[in-house]
Amino acid sequence: MKVYQNYALGKWISGEGIETELFNAITGEKIGTCSSAGLDYAAMMNYAKTTGGKVLRKMTFQQRGMMLKELALFLMKNKKKYYEVSALTGATRLDSWIDIEGGCGNLFANASLRRQFPDLPYYVDGTAIPLSKGGSFIGHHIMVPKQGVAIHINAFNFPIWGMLEKIAVNFFAGVPAIVKPSEFTCYLTEEMVRDIVASGIIPEGSLQLVCGLGRGILDHVTQDDVVTFTGSAATGKKLKSLPNIVDNSVPFNLEADSLNAAILGKDAVPGTPEFDIFVKEVQREITVKAGQKCTSVRRILVPDNLIDDVQKALAARLAKNTIGDPADANVRMGSLASRLQVERVRHNVELLMKEQKIVIGDLDNFDVLSADKNKGAFFPTIVFRNDEPFKNLGAHNIECFGPVSTLMPYKTLENAIEIAKLGKGSLVSSIITADDEIAKEYVLGAATSHGRIHVLNRRCADESTGHGSPMPMLTHGGPGRAGGGEEMGGKRGVMHYLQRTAIQGHPQTITKITQQFQIGADMPEANPHVFRKHFEELEIGETVFTHKHTVSDADIVNFANVSGDNFYAHMDATSLEGTIFERRVAHGYFILSKAAGLFVDPKKGPVLLNYGIDEARFTKPVYPGATIAVRFTVKEKVDQEKRNDADIAKGIVKFLVDIYDETGETVGIATILTMVKKLNQN
Repeated sequence: MKVYQNYALGKWISGEGIETELFNAITGEKIGTCSSAGLDYAAMMNYAKTTGGKVLRKMTFQQRGMMLKELALFLMKNKKKYYEVSALTGATRLDSWIDIEGGCGNLFANASLRRQFPDLPYYVDGTAIPLSKGGSFIGHHIMVPKQGVAIHINAFNFPIWGMLEKIAVNFFAGVPAIVKPSEFTCYLTEEMVRDIVASGIIPEGSLQLVCGLGRGILDHVTQDDVVTFTGSAATGKKLKSLPNIVDNSVPFNLEADSLNAAILGKDAVPGTPEFDIFVKEVQREITVKAGQKCTSVRRILVPDNLIDDVQKALAARLAKNTIGDPADANVRMGSLASRLQVERVRHNVELLMKEQKIVIGDLDNFDVLSADKNKGAFFPTIVFRNDEPFKNLGAHNIECFGPVSTLMPYKTLENAIEIAKLGKGSLVSSIITADDEIAKEYVLGAATSHGRIHVLNRRCADESTGHGSPMPMLTHGGPGRAGGGEEMGGKRGVMHYLQRTAIQGHPQTITKITQQFQIGADMPEANPHVFRKHFEELEIGETVFTHKHTVSDADIVNFANVSGDNFYAHMDATSLEGTIFERRVAHGYFILSKAAGLFVDPKKGPVLLNYGIDEARFTKPVYPGATIAVRFTVKEKVDQEKRNDADIAKGIVKFLVDIYDETGETVGIATILTMVKKLNQN
């Protein structure tokens, strides 16, 4: 009998004794055991901080992003065996795809975030804040990787996605992780972690695995650590209130299962695409992963005059839902993850039966294909009907974590919003309507109670990712019962693992710390011209002071002819009464274009191209007779990886374009982005 092991302190370790026996969810056959008893969590946390964390913190965001990309590509090459192991959890091919390839997709998505971060181990947040009249004292913010450990306690339903969507973020931030999957499906997580460790892609000590109950895993956390929990609200609240968590103010992200709602708009009557979309979406949410998703639709809210139509249409779709062994091509829904889950879901169904009736499905009489329903963890699709949702409140409080949902009528949209809010906070809600006014009213009314609102109609249904699919670049979490947490969310998710610190000092000092030029810092004159230097040779702050140009009426007329911009302020001096202009004014874009003519060194050199302008502002009118010049300063450098061996080695350089007039006052300012060749092409 296989013993599923823990990965701790750089070794694969079997726990003491047997904490949990593991079973094939389809056949009921015992497949192994696991235990985490005897693990030294204090040593594991110290190992993570001093071994994995030390290396991760030194890596730049660019390097960490490339590490995630490499890991995702590696895992995708090995995905076949993950599918084979995933089948033991009762998952269909689609269920496994969501877990395995959805998890790898999360790695890819977070890897792409490197383009939004500096080529540094830490993040520079926002812009400088003047703190003195003379400009010699400024403030800024930086965000550095926490010098602790991310401890992830995950639910049984997504053994791979649950791990990858979390470690992708903490790795990118520069923080190591200890992962504790549910003991009931840890065998799939263990399979992948073995490959991750063997690959050598991530630094040793960056990832440790606990296959077992994990008792004591939170005993040694400090203010430097971050804890995330996905699972039942009751368990999450107990962990969040542990004295060690409270006393040390440990960040604790709780994502709890919630009673999510799908709402059918009054306009979506039978015969409309939206009606069909709604029924299909609800049916899918009930059956995918056999309803074992924290985002599944648990409450189905429909206009009171359409509830019979929806019930009939939903019953017809669910009648085609065949349950059994996913290895059978005719099976559309597998089993729950364990017999224990069957007992828990059945118990909650029986509680709900006390105040609402089953209208679709039968708790005991259902067929299973190619398997024995008495041995496997099978459960039928069940739909209740609750005609008095404000009176019979069980469906707003009791969650059946399986293929179970409840139909409810509503009279007005305001009424529907009130019913949705009875869930006391949800991860997601959907509104299916072709009427954008209905969508707007629902979103604005329900947003305070939901972490995500999914608006669906015929215009986006074909490309919609679905009610139940959190996306890496959007926040995932919800208020109240849903836990009040926030995961993923692109940059937002990364910030949870960084410590924001305000810094104050002279612009030159802040430039050195942030590796971004701050106005007021030293501006040594570039020699030779910055366009003659390769990426490695450029220094932050070095500046080209250009020749000057006196703006004339002819410049304005010629630019208007070339650009077609004949706006009155440039071309009609008689129309300026009541405006802010004293006389005809030069085009802002002429000033910027002329600036380029002044700062560009035209000969072929390391600069490959200019590809964008950020934060362009015209700060003072320029009239004919004014003389302008440019201070052209290296503002920031961001390394770039080579796409292949034939690619040119290069980096991105941001230059500050400060256009000033004869008084020395800035008249226009912008940041241009250039691609600059490296001296070293290896």
